[in-house]
Amino acid sequence: MIKAIFEYQFLQNAFIASIMASIVCGIIGVIIVEKKLVMMSGGIAHTSYGGVGLGYLMGFEPIIGAFLFSICAALGIGYIKRKGGTRSDVVIGLFWSLGMALGILFVALMPGYPPDLSSYLFGNILSVTKADLYLMISLTFIIVFVIVLLFNDWKAYLFDEEFASIIGIKTAFLEYLLLVLIAMTVVVLIRVVGIILVIALLTAPAATAGMLASSLKKRMIYSVLFGTVFCIIGLWISYFINIASGAVIVIFSAISYFLVYFIHSRLKRGKSKRIKQ
Repeated sequence: MIKAIFEYQFLQNAFIASIMASIVCGIIGVIIVEKKLVMMSGGIAHTSYGGVGLGYLMGFEPIIGAFLFSICAALGIGYIKRKGGTRSDVVIGLFWSLGMALGILFVALMPGYPPDLSSYLFGNILSVTKADLYLMISLTFIIVFVIVLLFNDWKAYLFDEEFASIIGIKTAFLEYLLLVLIAMTVVVLIRVVGIILVIALLTAPAATAGMLASSLKKRMIYSVLFGTVFCIIGLWISYFINIASGAVIVIFSAISYFLVYFIHSRLKRGKSKRIKQ
Protein backbone atom coordinates (compact mmCIF):
# COMPACT_ATOMS: atom_id res chain seq x y z
CA MET A 1 0.00 0.00 0.00
CA ILE A 2 2.80 2.45 0.94
CA LYS A 3 4.68 1.65 -2.27
CA ALA A 4 1.49 2.04 -4.31
CA ILE A 5 0.89 5.52 -2.84
CA PHE A 6 4.17 6.73 -4.34
CA GLU A 7 3.39 5.10 -7.69
CA TYR A 8 -0.23 6.12 -8.31
CA GLN A 9 -1.58 9.67 -8.31
CA PHE A 10 -5.13 8.60 -7.41
CA LEU A 11 -3.86 6.93 -4.23
CA GLN A 12 -1.90 10.05 -3.29
CA ASN A 13 -5.07 12.10 -3.76
CA ALA A 14 -7.05 9.59 -1.68
CA PHE A 15 -4.47 9.65 1.13
CA ILE A 16 -4.43 13.47 1.32
CA ALA A 17 -8.25 13.54 1.15
CA SER A 18 -8.47 11.10 4.06
CA ILE A 19 -6.21 13.34 6.16
CA MET A 20 -8.30 16.43 5.33
CA ALA A 21 -11.52 14.58 6.14
CA SER A 22 -10.09 13.35 9.44
CA ILE A 23 -9.11 16.86 10.51
CA VAL A 24 -12.49 18.45 9.80
CA CYS A 25 -14.64 15.58 11.10
CA GLY A 26 -12.44 15.38 14.19
CA ILE A 27 -12.78 19.06 15.04
CA ILE A 28 -16.36 19.79 13.96
CA GLY A 29 -17.59 16.35 15.02
CA VAL A 30 -16.74 17.04 18.67
CA ILE A 31 -18.83 20.24 18.62
CA ILE A 32 -21.70 18.50 16.80
CA VAL A 33 -21.82 15.65 19.32
CA GLU A 34 -21.54 18.03 22.28
CA LYS A 35 -24.33 20.34 20.99
CA LYS A 36 -26.50 17.39 19.88
CA LEU A 37 -26.60 18.56 16.26
CA VAL A 38 -26.14 15.16 14.63
CA MET A 39 -29.50 15.10 12.86
CA MET A 40 -29.12 18.72 11.77
CA SER A 41 -25.80 17.78 10.17
CA GLY A 42 -27.56 14.92 8.38
CA GLY A 43 -30.19 17.34 7.10
CA ILE A 44 -27.53 19.68 5.73
CA ALA A 45 -25.68 16.75 4.12
CA HIS A 46 -28.75 15.34 2.39
CA THR A 47 -29.86 18.78 1.19
CA SER A 48 -26.53 19.07 -0.65
CA TYR A 49 -27.72 16.34 -3.05
CA GLY A 50 -29.88 18.98 -4.71
CA GLY A 51 -26.72 20.93 -5.50
CA VAL A 52 -25.08 17.85 -7.00
CA GLY A 53 -28.06 17.35 -9.33
CA LEU A 54 -28.11 21.05 -10.23
CA GLY A 55 -24.40 20.94 -11.07
CA TYR A 56 -24.93 18.07 -13.51
CA LEU A 57 -27.98 19.77 -15.05
CA MET A 58 -26.34 23.20 -15.50
CA GLY A 59 -22.94 21.84 -16.49
CA PHE A 60 -20.76 23.03 -13.59
CA GLU A 61 -18.81 21.06 -10.97
CA PRO A 62 -21.35 19.13 -8.82
CA ILE A 63 -19.30 19.59 -5.64
CA ILE A 64 -19.68 23.38 -6.02
CA GLY A 65 -23.44 22.91 -6.23
CA ALA A 66 -23.31 20.74 -3.12
CA PHE A 67 -21.38 23.49 -1.33
CA LEU A 68 -23.93 26.17 -2.25
CA PHE A 69 -26.92 24.03 -1.26
CA SER A 70 -25.23 23.05 2.02
CA ILE A 71 -24.60 26.69 2.96
CA CYS A 72 -28.18 27.69 2.08
CA ALA A 73 -29.58 24.74 4.06
CA ALA A 74 -27.40 25.56 7.08
CA LEU A 75 -28.43 29.22 7.15
CA GLY A 76 -32.09 28.38 6.46
CA ILE A 77 -32.30 25.76 9.23
CA GLY A 78 -30.45 28.06 11.63
CA TYR A 79 -32.72 31.03 10.90
CA ILE A 80 -35.99 29.10 11.32
CA LYS A 81 -34.64 27.37 14.44
CA ARG A 82 -33.71 30.66 16.11
CA LYS A 83 -37.00 32.32 15.17
CA GLY A 84 -38.85 29.42 16.77
CA GLY A 85 -41.59 29.36 14.14
CA THR A 86 -41.72 25.57 14.11
CA ARG A 87 -39.96 22.57 15.58
CA SER A 88 -36.39 22.16 14.39
CA ASP A 89 -36.83 18.44 13.62
CA VAL A 90 -39.68 19.31 11.21
CA VAL A 91 -37.51 21.89 9.44
CA ILE A 92 -34.58 19.47 9.21
CA GLY A 93 -36.83 16.75 7.79
CA LEU A 94 -38.25 19.10 5.17
CA PHE A 95 -34.82 20.37 4.07
CA TRP A 96 -33.56 16.77 4.04
CA SER A 97 -36.40 15.57 1.79
CA LEU A 98 -36.44 18.67 -0.40
CA GLY A 99 -32.72 18.45 -1.16
CA MET A 100 -32.91 14.79 -2.14
CA ALA A 101 -36.06 15.37 -4.24
CA LEU A 102 -34.50 18.33 -6.08
CA GLY A 103 -31.39 16.27 -6.81
CA ILE A 104 -33.53 13.50 -8.33
CA LEU A 105 -35.55 16.06 -10.31
CA PHE A 106 -32.51 17.86 -11.72
CA VAL A 107 -30.90 14.59 -12.81
CA ALA A 108 -34.17 13.45 -14.41
CA LEU A 109 -34.31 16.70 -16.44
CA MET A 110 -30.88 16.06 -17.95
CA PRO A 111 -30.84 15.07 -21.64
CA GLY A 112 -29.41 11.67 -22.49
CA TYR A 113 -28.30 9.02 -20.03
CA PRO A 114 -28.27 10.03 -16.33
CA PRO A 115 -24.82 10.18 -14.66
CA ASP A 116 -23.65 7.73 -12.03
CA LEU A 117 -24.15 9.50 -8.69
CA SER A 118 -23.10 6.62 -6.45
CA SER A 119 -19.75 8.25 -5.58
CA TYR A 120 -21.62 11.30 -4.23
CA LEU A 121 -24.16 9.20 -2.34
CA PHE A 122 -21.84 6.54 -0.90
CA GLY A 123 -18.40 8.06 -1.41
CA ASN A 124 -15.40 6.89 -3.39
CA ILE A 125 -12.18 8.23 -1.99
CA LEU A 126 -10.23 6.60 -4.81
CA SER A 127 -11.96 8.87 -7.35
CA VAL A 128 -10.95 12.16 -5.70
CA THR A 129 -9.55 14.55 -8.32
CA LYS A 130 -7.04 17.38 -8.01
CA ALA A 131 -9.88 19.91 -8.16
CA ASP A 132 -11.68 18.09 -5.31
CA LEU A 133 -8.46 18.05 -3.34
CA TYR A 134 -7.86 21.80 -3.71
CA LEU A 135 -11.40 22.51 -2.51
CA MET A 136 -11.01 20.13 0.44
CA ILE A 137 -7.69 21.65 1.49
CA SER A 138 -9.09 25.20 1.26
CA LEU A 139 -12.18 24.36 3.32
CA THR A 140 -10.11 22.44 5.89
CA PHE A 141 -7.80 25.43 6.34
CA ILE A 142 -10.76 27.79 6.82
CA ILE A 143 -12.43 25.47 9.36
CA VAL A 144 -9.25 24.96 11.41
CA PHE A 145 -8.46 28.69 11.32
CA VAL A 146 -11.93 29.69 12.56
CA ILE A 147 -11.95 27.09 15.36
CA VAL A 148 -8.47 28.05 16.58
CA LEU A 149 -9.17 31.79 16.33
CA LEU A 150 -12.35 31.56 18.44
CA PHE A 151 -11.38 28.56 20.56
CA ASN A 152 -12.15 30.17 23.95
CA ASP A 153 -15.51 31.39 22.65
CA TRP A 154 -16.34 27.88 21.44
CA LYS A 155 -15.46 26.46 24.88
CA ALA A 156 -17.79 28.89 26.61
CA TYR A 157 -20.52 28.32 24.02
CA LEU A 158 -20.36 24.55 24.47
CA PHE A 159 -20.15 24.70 28.27
CA ASP A 160 -23.14 26.99 28.81
CA GLU A 161 -24.73 29.01 26.01
CA GLU A 162 -26.64 31.31 28.37
CA PHE A 163 -23.52 32.05 30.42
CA ALA A 164 -21.57 32.73 27.23
CA SER A 165 -24.24 35.23 26.17
CA ILE A 166 -24.14 36.96 29.59
CA ILE A 167 -20.37 37.50 29.45
CA GLY A 168 -20.70 39.16 26.05
CA ILE A 169 -20.08 36.34 23.56
CA LYS A 170 -22.29 36.63 20.48
CA THR A 171 -23.91 33.20 20.63
CA ALA A 172 -26.22 33.83 17.67
CA PHE A 173 -23.19 34.59 15.50
CA LEU A 174 -21.42 31.45 16.77
CA GLU A 175 -24.48 29.31 16.01
CA TYR A 176 -24.74 30.52 12.42
CA LEU A 177 -20.98 30.23 12.02
CA LEU A 178 -21.08 26.66 13.35
CA LEU A 179 -23.79 25.72 10.84
CA VAL A 180 -21.71 27.17 7.99
CA LEU A 181 -18.68 25.20 9.24
CA ILE A 182 -20.82 22.05 9.31
CA ALA A 183 -21.83 22.74 5.70
CA MET A 184 -18.16 23.09 4.74
CA THR A 185 -17.33 19.87 6.57
CA VAL A 186 -20.09 18.04 4.73
CA VAL A 187 -18.59 19.11 1.39
CA VAL A 188 -15.15 17.86 2.48
CA LEU A 189 -16.61 14.48 3.52
CA ILE A 190 -18.90 13.90 0.52
CA ARG A 191 -16.11 12.56 -1.71
CA VAL A 192 -14.79 10.37 1.10
CA VAL A 193 -17.89 8.65 2.53
CA GLY A 194 -20.76 10.14 0.53
CA ILE A 195 -23.86 12.11 1.46
CA ILE A 196 -25.70 9.17 3.04
CA LEU A 197 -22.78 8.11 5.28
CA VAL A 198 -21.54 11.56 6.37
CA ILE A 199 -23.25 11.37 9.78
CA ALA A 200 -21.26 8.28 10.77
CA LEU A 201 -17.84 9.82 10.12
CA LEU A 202 -18.89 13.05 11.85
CA THR A 203 -19.97 11.24 15.00
CA ALA A 204 -17.91 8.02 15.40
CA PRO A 205 -14.43 9.56 15.94
CA ALA A 206 -15.84 12.36 18.14
CA ALA A 207 -17.98 10.00 20.23
CA THR A 208 -15.05 7.61 20.66
CA ALA A 209 -12.78 10.47 21.75
CA GLY A 210 -15.46 11.68 24.18
CA MET A 211 -15.12 8.46 26.17
CA LEU A 212 -11.36 8.90 26.53
CA ALA A 213 -10.92 12.64 27.16
CA SER A 214 -12.78 15.34 29.06
CA SER A 215 -11.20 18.59 27.82
CA LEU A 216 -12.32 20.07 24.50
CA LYS A 217 -8.79 20.31 23.10
CA LYS A 218 -7.94 16.68 23.90
CA ARG A 219 -11.24 15.49 22.49
CA MET A 220 -10.52 17.26 19.21
CA ILE A 221 -6.98 15.88 19.01
CA TYR A 222 -8.09 12.32 19.80
CA SER A 223 -10.98 12.65 17.38
CA VAL A 224 -8.66 13.72 14.55
CA LEU A 225 -6.35 10.79 15.33
CA PHE A 226 -9.25 8.31 15.38
CA GLY A 227 -10.61 9.74 12.14
CA THR A 228 -7.19 9.39 10.49
CA VAL A 229 -6.90 5.76 11.56
CA PHE A 230 -10.47 4.96 10.43
CA CYS A 231 -10.00 6.61 7.02
CA ILE A 232 -6.56 5.18 6.24
CA ILE A 233 -7.45 1.63 7.30
CA GLY A 234 -10.76 1.90 5.40
CA LEU A 235 -8.87 3.17 2.35
CA TRP A 236 -6.37 0.31 2.60
CA ILE A 237 -9.09 -2.36 2.91
CA SER A 238 -11.22 -0.91 0.09
CA TYR A 239 -8.20 -0.71 -2.23
CA PHE A 240 -7.22 -4.36 -1.81
CA ILE A 241 -10.72 -5.86 -1.64
CA ASN A 242 -12.05 -3.49 -4.34
CA ILE A 243 -15.24 -2.40 -2.57
CA ALA A 244 -16.75 1.02 -1.79
CA SER A 245 -14.35 2.99 0.39
CA GLY A 246 -17.04 5.01 2.16
CA ALA A 247 -18.85 1.90 3.37
CA VAL A 248 -15.63 0.30 4.65
CA ILE A 249 -14.59 3.47 6.50
CA VAL A 250 -18.00 3.79 8.17
CA ILE A 251 -18.20 0.10 9.12
CA PHE A 252 -14.72 0.18 10.65
CA SER A 253 -15.55 3.44 12.47
CA ALA A 254 -18.76 1.99 13.94
CA ILE A 255 -17.10 -1.27 15.02
CA SER A 256 -14.26 0.68 16.67
CA TYR A 257 -16.73 2.90 18.52
CA PHE A 258 -18.73 -0.05 19.89
CA LEU A 259 -15.53 -1.86 20.87
CA VAL A 260 -14.22 1.17 22.80
CA TYR A 261 -17.67 1.68 24.33
CA PHE A 262 -17.78 -1.94 25.52
CA ILE A 263 -14.27 -1.79 27.03
CA HIS A 264 -14.92 1.63 28.59
CA SER A 265 -18.21 0.54 30.16
CA ARG A 266 -16.63 -2.64 31.57
CA LEU A 267 -13.75 -0.68 33.09
CA LYS A 268 -16.14 1.90 34.51
CA ARG A 269 -18.35 -0.82 36.01
CA GLY A 270 -15.32 -2.54 37.53
CA LYS A 271 -14.09 0.73 39.02
CA SER A 272 -17.48 1.51 40.60
CA LYS A 273 -17.58 -1.99 42.16
CA ARG A 274 -14.14 -1.49 43.71
CA ILE A 275 -15.23 1.88 45.16
CA LYS A 276 -18.34 0.30 46.74
CA GLN A 277 -16.25 -2.47 48.29
